[in-house]
Amino acid sequence: MKGTCTIALLRGINIAGHNIIKMEALREICISLKLREVRTYVQSGNIVFQTDENDLLKLAKRIEDAIERGHGFRPPVICRTTAEMKAAAGRNPFAKRADLDPSKLAVCFLAHEPSNMARARLLQIQAEPEELRIGRYELFIYFPNGMGRPKLSMAAVERAVQTPMTSRNWNTVTKLIEMADEIEATG
Repeated sequence: MKGTCTIALLRGINIAGHNIIKMEALREICISLKLREVRTYVQSGNIVFQTDENDLLKLAKRIEDAIERGHGFRPPVICRTTAEMKAAAGRNPFAKRADLDPSKLAVCFLAHEPSNMARARLLQIQAEPEELRIGRYELFIYFPNGMGRPKLSMAAVERAVQTPMTSRNWNTVTKLIEMADEIEATG
């Protein structure tokens, strides 16, 4: 029973003492939801697993519900299949840049494709010196001076996009794809 390898990205957990959940507890929640080959990566809510569920929005809601029942808070969850995550990585508009520092590139995964109006609002945001590019279901942001003190207002980005989102740096994105490939190879 193989199923689809899926990556779930939780937003806003284990930050500054808020919405705390241990990765072991998160794995147990996923196993209780009949997800298989469950693995987590770092403490920021990255889960890779096998599932028979085809409706990723429904799956995300099930994970959110289970966390809320067991831990008293409800983090937004965005799910992508391995194929979708690879396609997103393939759309990286900065991929051919020779001087790219992957630790300064963030991918914001969106729950829904942004509307034309949201895209227009995003294009109006003053992002410099950061560079903001809009993909189909993700935003790519390059932070040439690092992510610690950006000039770009992420609050403005969130208001403009008007769909739940969660960000991961490029190194995390590539590691999650690697983990998913390992699960698929052994599954």
